[in-house]
Amino acid sequence: MTDIKKYEGIIPAFYACYDAEGKISVEGVRALTQYYIDKGVKGLYVGGSSGECIYQSKEERKLVLEEVMKVAKGKLTIIAHIACNNTADSQELAAHAESLGVDAIASIPPIYFKLPPYAIAKYWNDMSAAAPNTDFIIYNIPQLAGVSLSVPLLKEMLKNPKVIGVKNSSMPTQDIQMWRDEGAVVFNGPDEQLISGLVMGATGGIGGTYGAMPELYVELYNCVKSSNLAKALEIQNDCCRIIYKMCSGHGNMYGVIKEILRKMDGPDCGSVRAPLAELIESDYPIVDECVAMIKAAVAKYC
Repeated sequence: MTDIKKYEGIIPAFYACYDAEGKISVEGVRALTQYYIDKGVKGLYVGGSSGECIYQSKEERKLVLEEVMKVAKGKLTIIAHIACNNTADSQELAAHAESLGVDAIASIPPIYFKLPPYAIAKYWNDMSAAAPNTDFIIYNIPQLAGVSLSVPLLKEMLKNPKVIGVKNSSMPTQDIQMWRDEGAVVFNGPDEQLISGLVMGATGGIGGTYGAMPELYVELYNCVKSSNLAKALEIQNDCCRIIYKMCSGHGNMYGVIKEILRKMDGPDCGSVRAPLAELIESDYPIVDECVAMIKAAVAKYC
């Protein structure tokens, strides 16, 4: 029986950590994991979009997860995104993740080729079979994957007892209600509408900007759970304004976030991996504005 409580709360999507040569920084991975333990988040979502997974090799993804697990040591719920664009590699990462003792594995649908639902179900079930003792979470992100999770496909997947729920990054919060009605645990994906997702029944949130301002999202979550929706809405509005600022530069948002972390005495996670755009000179004032906005919001709400 799945312990749902371990999935209740704020779960930042873990950022890729690189050294000066662009290789995986073991020191950065360890430091970032400890940073989030100290910030009081519920868990980490490792190897997803924020982790730049599609630009990393299997060996790099294994290394990152191994180093996260060495530091987490049961202090955090760890969800490992293990999807590759072929089943065999995904199964290899699934088995590896289970061998490390992660709480759950997760996967987007296959991308590029538009496969029928039965082929997507087989892809997911095949990787679940490679980690038979580990919870499985479907990652629904149609705006990037090009495939939307449907109720019939979810019903088919829930026949697999290891499939517990959905990380839902579609924009309609109605989807959260539909997945919950089918008995799935649902994680809110779009950071800009965490309050809405929680009110619609999301168990927790997994987000790409949580890691830049974890205190704010933890407080937002706590406010919703204590029915202080007025304060939760204020925090959400400020988080949205910060996100819009993060996305306003030339460089990729994750590059901006990594620089924000450095400026806020967080670990050095390096830059982003090509073809993601690195920061240029005009981005640094934006970083400074974001830092000031985050500090002001933390002081106000936390």
